[in-house]
Amino acid sequence: MAGAQAPDPRLRPVYVGSEIYRHSTYGPKHPLAVPRVSTCTDLARAMGWLDDSAFVQAPLASDAQLLRFHHTDYIAALKRAEATQAVSAEDRARFRIGADGNPVYREVFRRPAISAGGVMLAAGMVAQGGIVHCPGGGTHHGRPDRASGFCYLNDPVLGILTWLDQGLDNIVYLDIDAHHGDGVQDAFHDDDRVLTISIHEAGRWPFTGAADDRAGGAARNFPVPAGFNDTELRWLLEAAVLPLIYARRPQAILLQSGADGLEEDPLARLSLSNNAHFGVVAAIRDLAPRLVVVGGGGYNPYAVGRCWAGIWAVLNGQPIPDHTTPAAEAVLRGLVYNRAAGRNPPEHWFTTLRDAPREGPVRDAVRRLAEL
Repeated sequence: MAGAQAPDPRLRPVYVGSEIYRHSTYGPKHPLAVPRVSTCTDLARAMGWLDDSAFVQAPLASDAQLLRFHHTDYIAALKRAEATQAVSAEDRARFRIGADGNPVYREVFRRPAISAGGVMLAAGMVAQGGIVHCPGGGTHHGRPDRASGFCYLNDPVLGILTWLDQGLDNIVYLDIDAHHGDGVQDAFHDDDRVLTISIHEAGRWPFTGAADDRAGGAARNFPVPAGFNDTELRWLLEAAVLPLIYARRPQAILLQSGADGLEEDPLARLSLSNNAHFGVVAAIRDLAPRLVVVGGGGYNPYAVGRCWAGIWAVLNGQPIPDHTTPAAEAVLRGLVYNRAAGRNPPEHWFTTLRDAPREGPVRDAVRRLAEL
C-alpha cells in the first residue's frame, strides 16, 4: 500500500500488525513457540473482517523511542544478543537475557522493538480519537533495565508514555491477563494521571498485585481465584471495574487482552471462555475517545487466535457467526501445537471462533474483591 493514505481510526478501527511474528519463535520448547499474532491476523482476514485498507505495518521502534522508558545499556545488550546469538555471563546476570524464561533467539531485539513500535504507532494514531487493535503488543512485565516474564521491552508503558507526551493526563490501563501487569503498575506508581486496573489469578507469578496494593493510589488490583468463570468476570466488571472507569471518565484506555485466562491455556488455572474477553471489549469500547487494544499472554494457539480475532470483530461491530468460514477453518486446521491438547484437538477449535459460555456461581472470594 505504498503511497496510500493512512487509515483514520476515528472512522473505523485500524489493525496494526507485522509478519515478524509468523516465523519468530522463542525456541521449540518455550511456551511462546506457538503462532499467535499471525493466527489472529490470518483468521481476521479469512473471516472477511480485515482488508488492506484497515491494516498498518508496525514499525521498528527507534532507540530514542525506546529510551523514553528503557536504559541505554540494556538496549545495547539486547542488540548484542541478537547480533551474536549469545549472551555473556555479565549481561545474563545484569539484564536477565538468556535467563528466567527469556531466551536468546533470532529476533530477540527486533521482535519486541516492532511490538513497541506498533503500540506507540497505535497511541499516536488515536491522538484525535479512534480505535486501534495491536495484538503484537502487551508485554507488560518488561522492566526499564531487564527482561522479565518473557517480556524484553514494555510496550504498554511506551504506549501510555506516548499519550502522556501528547498532553493527556487521564488514562486507564486495564489488564485482563492471567498474570499481574507488574511492569506497567510499577512504571506509573504514584502517578495519578494513569490508573492501572488488573484482573489476574491470585497466587500466580509474578506474585504481585494484591487486592490492597494501590500503588500510591494509581492502581486497583483484583486477584481472582482459580476456576474464575465468565459469570464472575462479568459480575466483577459490572460491580467494580466499570464504576472505576465511569468515575474516571478517561481520555484514553489501553486494554491488555492477554488470553491466558482462557480455560484451555496451559500456564494458568482460570476457566474463562473467550466470551468473557468479548464482553470486556464491548463494555469499554465507547468509554473513552481513544482505545488501543493489545495482546499479551496466551499459550494455546487455537485459543489465542480465536480470541484475538473475535476481539477484532467486536471492535468493528461485526457479529461472530456460529461457524468459521472454510478459509478460517483451514487456518485453524493448519496449526501445530506440540502439547498434549494439540495432539487431538476438539472439532470446535476448527469450526467456531466463539467458545461455549463458561458460566457458574459468583463465589464469595470474588464478591469480596469488589468491597475492598
